[in-house]
Amino acid sequence: MIDPWLPALVVLSSFLPGLVIFFLAEERIRLRTALNLIGAFAKIALIGVMLWGVLNDHEYVFRHTVLPGLDLVLKADALALLFVTLSAVLWLFTTLYAIGYLEGAPNRSRFFGFFSLCVTATVGVAMAGNLFTFFLFYELLTLATYPLVVHRGTEKALRAGHIYLAYTLGGGALLLIGTVWLYGVAGQVDFAPGGTLSTLTPDTAGQLQIIFLLLIAGLGVKAALVPLHGWLPMAMVAPAPVSALLHAVAVVKAGAFGIVRVVYEVYGIEFAQSLALLLPLAIAASITIIWGSLRALFQDDLKRRLAYSTVSQVAYIVLGVTLFGPLGTLGGLVHLVHQGIMKITLFFCAGNYAETLGIHKVSEMDGVGRRMPWTTLAFTLGAFGMIGVPPLAGFISKWYLGLGALEAGMPWVLAVLAASSLLNAAYFLPILHRAWFRPPSTAWPHESIPQRGRWETAPLLLLPPLATAAATLVVGLFAASDFSPLDWAKLIADREYLQWTP
Repeated sequence: MIDPWLPALVVLSSFLPGLVIFFLAEERIRLRTALNLIGAFAKIALIGVMLWGVLNDHEYVFRHTVLPGLDLVLKADALALLFVTLSAVLWLFTTLYAIGYLEGAPNRSRFFGFFSLCVTATVGVAMAGNLFTFFLFYELLTLATYPLVVHRGTEKALRAGHIYLAYTLGGGALLLIGTVWLYGVAGQVDFAPGGTLSTLTPDTAGQLQIIFLLLIAGLGVKAALVPLHGWLPMAMVAPAPVSALLHAVAVVKAGAFGIVRVVYEVYGIEFAQSLALLLPLAIAASITIIWGSLRALFQDDLKRRLAYSTVSQVAYIVLGVTLFGPLGTLGGLVHLVHQGIMKITLFFCAGNYAETLGIHKVSEMDGVGRRMPWTTLAFTLGAFGMIGVPPLAGFISKWYLGLGALEAGMPWVLAVLAASSLLNAAYFLPILHRAWFRPPSTAWPHESIPQRGRWETAPLLLLPPLATAAATLVVGLFAASDFSPLDWAKLIADREYLQWTP
């Protein structure tokens, strides 16, 4: 049967095109574009088949024994498909955007080769069926994204790349220590609904608490939990498609997703609660939410402001994990999708401003809404979504996180959510005021692309943010519909963690 091979084929659908792209000459533009798009559409088609199967209680598991007691496992369960669908769809939009963004730039084959490897690693992280497989793809993600961060080859880019490697390899070392220690205590650790550790003897409780700290610290580097977040603002020197990939699809999302797996499918939510592990993690996530927002307030560089916003917003996912109840689970899981859609919109728009008008700073954005109204409309929807304005995607996430906080008996979380929303408004609304209501500057910093009829910038730069901005509105408006991200999060909560009752 082909079913066990489908998870592997999803991984290969970007890995194989990426290998070919590495060896293409720079002038082979059409072939490189075709390989990128064939891989992206093939991945979406394969995922669509598995979505339908999982919805009908079908299992897709690929298993290969590497050593006795050590298996490479790819598993397409409901949680994996939530993340892998987001990655595949946003990869398609980012690919289209990158084709337009890098038009005429050098080293495009190298860029798109590592770009494909990055997505390969991300879907591998999503579908990993045990900690060993997760670790392999998690570290491959580090190696695949480093060349993208340093793509421009400037001194600033190389410095950012070195900092990125120092943080992520250090986090990987902690994750490896925790994984090996846990294998020594419990044997091979497969991801399973309800976790796999609750049957261990009580005398292992102390070890399991330390192992949990090691795993969360290792994952917390990529998830940008404070104080492990320092690499993320530095990595903004990368091209806009890379920034979009880092923040919405790949690196930070992989860290947050790993925390979800560890809490729910390694330890189990009830066992983690019994070991008193959830409250410290909730406090760490809350500190990160507030700190990231405060730091964003004082950034004039637009991409750095968005980077600190990511530090804050990704921590919502971690916070949802720590709320002991189904509603908190829904808030955290659905924000994994919603944050990706909103944040990729904002980074696409930031890239448009930089490429079209040379705008890199908030202080340079006066009147840009009149020059680039469609890009600014997309940015506005993304920003309002981040603030939590109904009926946009971010409102749905915050609503369920708030309900989850009450359900878990943690009302102080409501104060964190309220403070964060106010801070979101404080660092996004001044941007929108400048863009829409201030008179434009006499000259833009560097207007490199003239207006082309009705296009305010290159079509491949404009269409992706318009599509993701529309999705920010649609997934909020139709959150209660079948097959929405919220509906799929309910399926996960019902089948894998908590007996959800609508």
